[in-house]
Amino acid sequence: MRVYLVRHASHSLLGRVLCGRAIDVGLNAEGWREAGALADYLAHQRVGALQSSPRRRALETAQMIAARIPCDIQIAPAFDEHDAGEWAGREFAALAHDKRWQLWNEHRGSARPPRGESMCELQRRVVGHIEGLCGLDIESAVIVSHAEPIRAAVMHYRQIALDGFHHVDVQPANITLLEITGGGVDVSTLEIMEPA
Repeated sequence: MRVYLVRHASHSLLGRVLCGRAIDVGLNAEGWREAGALADYLAHQRVGALQSSPRRRALETAQMIAARIPCDIQIAPAFDEHDAGEWAGREFAALAHDKRWQLWNEHRGSARPPRGESMCELQRRVVGHIEGLCGLDIESAVIVSHAEPIRAAVMHYRQIALDGFHHVDVQPANITLLEITGGGVDVSTLEIMEPA
């Protein structure tokens, strides 16, 4: 089975604000262009299921894909954005001065956002969902999500410790392919975006 983990396309707050679950931002013009390129690529794959995080930025990306493939969008709560707790909606520049934020970025395996979700909890929910997909009678599935859930899945299948999260880069409109066989899971990044 092939699982395409798609990070949502770009929006106007990208890189400046930790939107999390607090700010339901939609795609900007660049994001719509990226989503179109994703749809063009995935239209040529044999997709049996299309799932999305409930966040607007993910849903808008999934809607572009759904216009090109014969699948309805299913909401996948397990691939919702990471629950960043009190940090959601804050600017990264302000968070940089928070010692708890520094600890989180040094020790993802043991730290936790205030009133938020640990990386272990996030990883359990996304991996459990992927394993559940393997019971479906389909060749491939597309899941549109966010950087942290995709990163958590990649780290699990590549056996990277949670503290090594910075070794896994998940850019906007990025596709990570999981090829699941009886012998294990191969992980690769697909380069589909042309330079702007």
